[in-house]
Amino acid sequence: MSLKISFERLAAYNQWMNKNIYDAADKLGSDDLNTDRGAYFGSIIGTLNHIMVGDIFWFKRFADHKVYFQSLEYFRAKKKPSSLSAILQSDLVALAEERETMDSIILQFISELTDETIASTLNYRNSKGQEFNKNFGHLLQHVFNHQTHHRGQISTLLYQAGIDVGVTDMLAGIPND
Repeated sequence: MSLKISFERLAAYNQWMNKNIYDAADKLGSDDLNTDRGAYFGSIIGTLNHIMVGDIFWFKRFADHKVYFQSLEYFRAKKKPSSLSAILQSDLVALAEERETMDSIILQFISELTDETIASTLNYRNSKGQEFNKNFGHLLQHVFNHQTHHRGQISTLLYQAGIDVGVTDMLAGIPND
């Protein structure tokens, strides 16, 4: 199996789980969504925003790759968040709409990848200005892992608030041979 196929599967899983998380979160009121629950980014809304902030940081970096990705125009035009804990949207509906847009763009971006690009190096600076040169595919894998990590936190916070997200395993989306 090629790495591109693996990234297509990760992007599809990412989109599916984000929809499930947002649908589950929609069962709570604004006060419950904004309550500091002791997570890294405080509340459910704070953590959902952090995932989006991370995506903006990373996809803006990917947009600067020497290979031009048409699908990343959206991210090129996005303002860089002020911090990893920035609240981009405090309203769940607006945040969910933005998430849907981003997930569609991520799927388009993955369709533009080639094995050569996946194996290439991305030169970038982190939020502290430090410069790095790392394997593009490994960085993309990190982005999907980052989302999964924080969605796991959100699913726990939702469960503690009485909301069951349902099946979260990527296994559910892997077709039978």
